[in-house]
Amino acid sequence: MLPLIRNNRNVPNLFDEFFGKNLWNDFFEKSGWNSSPSVNVYENKENYEIEVAAPGLDKKDFHIDLKDNVLTVSSERKEEKQEKEGSKVVFCEFNYSSFSRSFQLPDGVDINKINASHKNGVLKVVLPKREEFKGHAPRMIEIS
Repeated sequence: MLPLIRNNRNVPNLFDEFFGKNLWNDFFEKSGWNSSPSVNVYENKENYEIEVAAPGLDKKDFHIDLKDNVLTVSSERKEEKQEKEGSKVVFCEFNYSSFSRSFQLPDGVDINKINASHKNGVLKVVLPKREEFKGHAPRMIEIS
């Protein structure tokens, strides 16, 4: 004999979870990002590197600006849906995404040699160090 299951409001109900969702929106939900992408920053003896994870964006979608020793990486993209022959748009949401990330450059960056590349959804910005700053390893500061 199966145990009696009572509807306890403190325990999620499988049916409430399933039927409480807006399945239409979940089915057509966009997989794109709506906030700032993740960033990794590395330092080695020769340069600093900034990696921006932005899958789905092409290199033409990025803008990189440098002003007053602040590097700004931004993107703005609008996707428009067009009807195809023999079909009609049943559900459409405007897909507009943008972000802007700014980085205060450390002393010693050779701003004339900064370069960027894009591969597999990752934008990589290389910030070469000036000669007099190369080879200076980070110094460990003791906490008292």
